[in-house]
Amino acid sequence: MFTERLSRFQTRLAKAGIDVALITDDDNVYYLTGYYDYLHMEFGRPTILVVPKDGPSLLITPTIDLNSAKAAARVDRIAPWNDGMGKEWREELPAAVKGASKVGIEPGHMPPLVRAYVDELVGSEKLTSVTPILNDMRMIKSTEELQLARHAGQVATSMMAAGRAAIADGVPEYEVAIATSQAGTRKAAELLAAHYDDADMSPNTHFLQIMASGRDIIKTHHRASTRIMRQGEPVFLCFCGMTNFHRFKLGFDRTFWIGEAPADHVEVYEVALASQKAALAALKPGVTAESVHAAYAEVIQGAGFEYPFRCGRATGFSFLESPQLVTGDKTIIQPGMVLAVDGSVSVETFRAQVGDSFIITDTGWEPLTSHPKSVEEVIL
Repeated sequence: MFTERLSRFQTRLAKAGIDVALITDDDNVYYLTGYYDYLHMEFGRPTILVVPKDGPSLLITPTIDLNSAKAAARVDRIAPWNDGMGKEWREELPAAVKGASKVGIEPGHMPPLVRAYVDELVGSEKLTSVTPILNDMRMIKSTEELQLARHAGQVATSMMAAGRAAIADGVPEYEVAIATSQAGTRKAAELLAAHYDDADMSPNTHFLQIMASGRDIIKTHHRASTRIMRQGEPVFLCFCGMTNFHRFKLGFDRTFWIGEAPADHVEVYEVALASQKAALAALKPGVTAESVHAAYAEVIQGAGFEYPFRCGRATGFSFLESPQLVTGDKTIIQPGMVLAVDGSVSVETFRAQVGDSFIITDTGWEPLTSHPKSVEEVIL
């Protein structure tokens, strides 16, 4: 799988007239080589994948992670570098770009430290972005990726069910987060054992639980805290960061109430539901990404609420991929895309959101996440 992707990427480089590409985005390094879980730039250690249009690939990575690279990376050669020895990660780059008239980089994902050296080494006039090529390659998922997406959906659904079951009057938010993490990890472990042979891939859930309750419901990306949930309060659960099965990401969220839902909350929530329903009615192959957002926004604004944030986004090995369901994105929706689609309305004291992920099929879409969403079904 990784070897085939790397080969396709080289073909695309040649077609674009790019002699060599320097890949520094963690997710793209994984997408092209299978290499993951090394120490990143947060620790001051660059990893650089060098892909020539017609030659052997090279992975430059810290010596501290060499054994992991040998086990996982599907590349022709690995060049380890150690802190303070020689020119470190710079050692291999001059030869890698020598004679190149056009060098591809990822401008938005190249660490400033590396970019400064590449500018000095190559000259900015020879640099071009390979981000559009990689975005286009990753937009339509392979059969293997779609299996990952379906399994990621099972993990997300297990987390949502466990989170729902843990919500109650008198329970602190962090207990819900513990329940979701345990459920997701166990489901992921079950799926890894049954369907995959990468013994190093962790089943443990990633990211801190996004959730909010009571007065904090308006804080969109609030993390689970020590706050005690109470009867009659709303509770929001989001798994857009925790759903990360075998490195495949999805979007998934729900709003709940403990015991009862105030009438003004219900009114807002119903609009959020209707906006997602409108987006899904518009979502199909052949339409533009922005038209799906327009259908969602029309419902929200038509009900008297403010213009909303984007309706959704593509996911995969990154939390945010192309296209985005937002005004200005004219990408044509195609079968094989994986999209998170939301419905959401915010007012001063309450916020309602419901979101799911879908595979685009030849005739419409296939849901990846599943949990009840009618008002009656989300009052606990």
